[in-house]
Amino acid sequence: MLKVLGRATSANVQRVTWTLAELGLSYEREDIGGAFGGNDTPDYLAKNPHGLVPTIETDDGRVMWESSAVVRWLALKDPERRLWPASGQDELSADMWAEWAVRAVEIPIATMFVSLVRVRPAERNWAKIGEIGTAIHKGLAKAEPILAERPFLASDSLSIADINFGLLLYRYYEMEIERPDLPNLAAYYKRLSERPAYAEHVMVDFSFARPKD
Repeated sequence: MLKVLGRATSANVQRVTWTLAELGLSYEREDIGGAFGGNDTPDYLAKNPHGLVPTIETDDGRVMWESSAVVRWLALKDPERRLWPASGQDELSADMWAEWAVRAVEIPIATMFVSLVRVRPAERNWAKIGEIGTAIHKGLAKAEPILAERPFLASDSLSIADINFGLLLYRYYEMEIERPDLPNLAAYYKRLSERPAYAEHVMVDFSFARPKD
């Protein structure tokens, strides 16, 4: 059985477990990283030299890391191609939007999460937070007209583009920040949040990340 090494509260682990759940694939998961530790041991570093999570051990004994690469592999391996359109422009769009989400949206949202959630209010750099917010909203605004035309980012059905992009929206909407009025994005997030796999694997409590008094 495929094994996922990484804590359930890691966004990158969630990217993989959400994908596995959407595809109905069985797997085992072991808590590694964060408060659990274990990602700096010789055994773990032999599998993933970067010491990050997740690391995936495949059914046939191979090892993978980098969550976006794992998602692509799972999607392409699926005989029904449920998360990777089989042909045409939709196939290209899914891959392009998936890459765009990582490049243009994930980095600023992750930076905002660290700057806002992991830092005490009195210690926050509000000027930096404002700059990051501008970058986030610039990226999200690109998706707004696309989501007016179709229910998902790359096509009429969920794809790897939504895995990479939709993963980020839970933390975006849960953080205490000002958000511009993006009704199509909000409706898209609502559709995702109603998916059982998204609710279970992405919408997890991240109070663990807040600094302790």
